[in-house]
Amino acid sequence: MQDVVVVDIGGTHARFAIASIAADGAIALDEPETLHTADHASFQTAWQAFRERKGGTLPKAVSMAIAGPVGSPGKPNPVIRFTNNPWIIRPALINEKLGVERFTLVNDFAAVAHAVARADDSQFLHLAGPDQPLGREGTISVIGPGTGLGVAHLYRSPGHYRVQATEGGHIDFAPLDSIEDAILARLRQRHIRVSAERVVAGPAIVDIYQALAALEHRTVPEQDAITIWNLGTSGEDPLAAAAVDRFCLSLGSVAGDLALAQGGFAGVVIAGGLGYRIRETLLASGFGSRFKAKGRFESLMAGIPVKLIVHPQPGLFGAAAAFASEHS
Repeated sequence: MQDVVVVDIGGTHARFAIASIAADGAIALDEPETLHTADHASFQTAWQAFRERKGGTLPKAVSMAIAGPVGSPGKPNPVIRFTNNPWIIRPALINEKLGVERFTLVNDFAAVAHAVARADDSQFLHLAGPDQPLGREGTISVIGPGTGLGVAHLYRSPGHYRVQATEGGHIDFAPLDSIEDAILARLRQRHIRVSAERVVAGPAIVDIYQALAALEHRTVPEQDAITIWNLGTSGEDPLAAAAVDRFCLSLGSVAGDLALAQGGFAGVVIAGGLGYRIRETLLASGFGSRFKAKGRFESLMAGIPVKLIVHPQPGLFGAAAAFASEHS
């Protein structure tokens, strides 16, 4: 049995836990603790805060799931910068600064892909396509709308799997109708190039909402993303509800594009807290129709099982799995 500090660092939160990895590879997590990245000047000060909460001592190993490029196992980037928060990590200093003997660095959505590979079927909610388990062989695409848009994939073969991190959230956004043309036009006022992340991520709901209001020649008050999500998912504001539905359509389109690009024909998994919070809305929306609407490949897309991972901490679980894979 080995104890490892596991950390899932995103744009808004850093989640910490202690993982116990058994000799047979089974993983157990203690109760996670969540710190706000904005409340800490660096990852090291957040680490110190977590260490104090744990009584002043921590295991001598750490695995970090990071929202940004980390390099490859054994060859991390010299300086790791986060996509959506100002922290930096220098891998050469991790042992000294954190007081650990071994560490693993993994892209946050590569960590989620590790979790997908190891989670049992009960940890997935069916969203679209055939209601069957994810394939035991072949490629599975993993997509997560959150503060940004995380993308990874894994390849399964009997008794083995391999994870590949990507920056697929930064592919070009491809509008499919006049409403999405209007959303793109609004975003083009601020961005020379509009990526999928600008439309299919939590903060994007603000631009979608404002674009729909402009189409109806309405003036609406400035509201933050959380307010619009709450108004839309509750049905309290019909325009916000339309924005949420449009988000679901775009998520379906992007997920289908990524499955085609990656060969994710063994399954597609939607991950992240936002996906879980809007799961009922996703099921009732046009997400599934948009996912398979790929012209000549519609029948192929219709045969792909699309799931939502419902494990409460896939990033932390996956960070532990990544550590076990690297150090076993």
